[in-house]
Amino acid sequence: MRRVLILGGTAEARALAAELDARPGLRVVSSLAGRVSNPRLPVGEVREGGFGGAGGLAAYLAEERIDALVDATHPFAQRMTASAATASSDTGVPLLVLRRPGWQEGPGDTWHRVPSLHAAADLLATGAWRTTASTAASVPGVAEARVFLTTGRRSLPVFAGLPGAWLLARSVDPPEPPVPPHVHVLLARGPYTLEGERALIREHHLNVLVTKDSGGQLTAAKLTAARELGLPVIMADRPPLPPGVRLVDTVAAATAWAAGQG
Repeated sequence: MRRVLILGGTAEARALAAELDARPGLRVVSSLAGRVSNPRLPVGEVREGGFGGAGGLAAYLAEERIDALVDATHPFAQRMTASAATASSDTGVPLLVLRRPGWQEGPGDTWHRVPSLHAAADLLATGAWRTTASTAASVPGVAEARVFLTTGRRSLPVFAGLPGAWLLARSVDPPEPPVPPHVHVLLARGPYTLEGERALIREHHLNVLVTKDSGGQLTAAKLTAARELGLPVIMADRPPLPPGVRLVDTVAAATAWAAGQG
């Protein structure tokens, strides 16, 4: 019996669990960190809660005699990926990272790529993101940044102190209080529609989108809406992977590897 541990929480992790669960000779366990309430659960065996860092993960791999480890967490789950790389090195359990492809700027887009969320906040503060077209959705005469913030509830402190900015912060779960008065929290879970994203931008007179390069289709409609309505996008790049980590970007490739065929 080949034992596979999937570090999950993404649509790709659920798809991988379903593919592997259907194959004979495999025991598949999906691990969820428990940071989102009411998560979408994969098929098969599920483990919820953290491991306590790289040491705890290494102990679990040894105790459960795991043969293969797949990190299919969010592209910005940098700490978990680092722990997976360390635990793999310490135990000799092979590691594969599954990441969906990132988003690419297209015709009509106005993107500002930055290396981190702190750099995104710095760019907002300077006003260098502004373009003539970016006022299309704003209130006439209002010069402030009206920010569509889709970087997750844990990132809110990075942006909450910006002077002269109003933020519509969308997240699945509520952020930790207190929430500043210039921040409006919208609780919602994707997938989001293009029609809905257009309406949201117009309703709140948003004039800049700040997001992370998460990739995928579940949340991509905001980028199309921003292009159509002339909003510039401040796009935070993904953190780098640990050196030497093997990376694939499709569930099919991860399935073959985890099943011992790739």
